[in-house]
Amino acid sequence: MDSIKDKIANLARSMGRNVDTDNQYVDYNVLRKHYEEQANQEIQQLQQRAKKERVQAIHGRSDLNPKWTFANLIEDSDDVIEAVSIAQSFIAAHDDPSWRESGSHMMLFYGDYGRGKSHIAGAIAHQLIDQYEISVLYRQLSTLQEMRYFSFDFNAQDNIGQKFREANQELLDVDLLILDEVCVNESVLKKNTQSWLGNLLRQRLVNKKNCIIITNHNLNELEHALGRYCFESIKEYDTYKVRFSGPSRRQELGQDEPETTASSSRYQPNQVR
Repeated sequence: MDSIKDKIANLARSMGRNVDTDNQYVDYNVLRKHYEEQANQEIQQLQQRAKKERVQAIHGRSDLNPKWTFANLIEDSDDVIEAVSIAQSFIAAHDDPSWRESGSHMMLFYGDYGRGKSHIAGAIAHQLIDQYEISVLYRQLSTLQEMRYFSFDFNAQDNIGQKFREANQELLDVDLLILDEVCVNESVLKKNTQSWLGNLLRQRLVNKKNCIIITNHNLNELEHALGRYCFESIKEYDTYKVRFSGPSRRQELGQDEPETTASSSRYQPNQVR
C-alpha cells in the first residue's frame, strides 16, 4: 500500500511535475507538537519578563533599602539568629493559602538601636516581593506624622492635604506595611495621632493586611507611648514578638583612635541596622 508520500509523488508525475525525492514528509502530529512546544516556551518567556517587570515595580514603590537582604546580614549573636529563624518561618507561611486567608499577622520588632531590626524587616520584605509579589511599603512613623500635621494647613499651596489622603489610602491598601521608628524619641504620642494610627491598624486588620512594627521601646513603654486604644489594635493581630538585645552594632564615632588621621581613616558602613 502506497504511503501518502508515494501518492503525492505519483500525482506530481502524472501532472508532469518534478518530484523532490529529498523532501521528507513530516507527520502532522509531530509538527503540531513541535509548534506547541515552541509556543509554550515563548509564553513562559513572556510570563517571566512580565513577572520581572512587576517585581521591579513593587521594589520601586516599596522605598526599601536595597542592601537590606539576608545575604548582607551578619548572624553573630543569639538574638539575630533567633530573629532570622522567626522571619524565615513567617516568609514560609505564605506558601499556605489558608494561613494567608486566616487573618492579619504582625511582626513586632523591639529593642535598642543598631541591632538589625530594620535590616531584617527589609530582608523579609525583599524576599516576599521576589517570591510572592507581595506589595510592600516601608515608612518611618515620624515622617507620616509630619505629613499628617501639615495636611491640616488649608492655606498650603502644595496640595499637601490631597497628598496625605493618597498616602493614607496607600497605607491601607498595601499587602505589607513596615512602620519603623515607632514612637522614637517620644514617651507618649498625641491623642489624635494615637486615634489615627489605631484606626489605620484596625482597618488593615479587617482587610487581612500584614504589618511589621519596629520600635526602640520595650513592650511596656510602647503600650504607654501608643496609648491603650492603639496598643489594643496591635493585640488584635496574630502577633510575632521579636526582642533584640545587646549593644548597638554601629561604629562608634565619638572615640579617637591613636595614630589615625582624617585623611587615612575611612568610614566602614555596618551591614545591619
